[in-house]
Amino acid sequence: MDPGKVRRELLREHVYPRLGADRDDVRLGPTHGADFGVVTVADRAVVLASDPVFVLTDLGMARAAWFAFHIVVSDAALSGIPPTHLSLSLNLPLEAPEERLSALWRTFDREARDLGIAVVTGHTGAYAGCAWPTVGGATTLAVGDPADLVLPTGAEPGDRLVCTKGPAIETTGILAVLYGDALDLPAATVRAAKRRFREASPVRDALTAAAAGPVTAMHDATERGVDNALCELAAASDVALAVERERFPLARGVREVCAAFDLDPWTSSSEGTVLASVRPRGVDDVLCALDAEGIDAAEVGTVRAGSGVTVDGDPLAEPTSDPLWDAYERGKREYGVQPDRRDEA
Repeated sequence: MDPGKVRRELLREHVYPRLGADRDDVRLGPTHGADFGVVTVADRAVVLASDPVFVLTDLGMARAAWFAFHIVVSDAALSGIPPTHLSLSLNLPLEAPEERLSALWRTFDREARDLGIAVVTGHTGAYAGCAWPTVGGATTLAVGDPADLVLPTGAEPGDRLVCTKGPAIETTGILAVLYGDALDLPAATVRAAKRRFREASPVRDALTAAAAGPVTAMHDATERGVDNALCELAAASDVALAVERERFPLARGVREVCAAFDLDPWTSSSEGTVLASVRPRGVDDVLCALDAEGIDAAEVGTVRAGSGVTVDGDPLAEPTSDPLWDAYERGKREYGVQPDRRDEA
């Protein structure tokens, strides 16, 4: 199979027809374009989302653990209900030093405390065949009032589309942290691009937007970037999206770093970027709330009846690949990773 998420066709053929028992308490099960599932327990909505524990050690453990933590909690936050509980399974390489486990766990503990998340169960071990960066999996729960739940299937014609931060936030941050000093770019541009790394979490974006106004659906722009997120959001809600490129935020350093690696920023992974469909009356409130949190955002388009996505009036093809990790490997070959930069806070 190809790297990354499997194709929609494989899910339809092999996974979706085989989902175990039918239960009345499942409010939202596996759905293309949905970042989480929902179970109803008594008068509570219980959101569940699972992701790999992805620890990119070249970043240095402080950065790598921060990024890994926010990957595993971000999908649950897109429900609009703050994440509350975490189950974590670490399957470490046999040669992993104890210091890496300690550094990873310290960061997970700090970030979980900051967000009010309790680690309630899990598994920790070292096994043959395991390797960095993918060293396990995690399931995050968000338990809360069903009235606060934002379903990924809820976008409706007439809604407006809001985007936070813009394209290639994750791509720019990772490549700038690892290789920015070796690129032929102005120092100020490199410093700005490195700051994108700490924006590679959608948690505050999603919770701020959901609390501010009538948000009907949210999706983050992870693998295959903003263009893929647009396609998945449209598919999940069975609607069409019409957007204009020039209206999207574009963070400083994104254009330059992507150009240095010959990347398309619109199909490059952008963990940290959120697309939200919002009722027209709530758009100003959502944008003001995001601005108050220091999160750049803009209204970029509309939700319409139909299917698919148009960009500046032209149909958008769903991306089939993400250029970030080829660029990461190319950077390692051409520039190497310098230890004195990896461990910057």
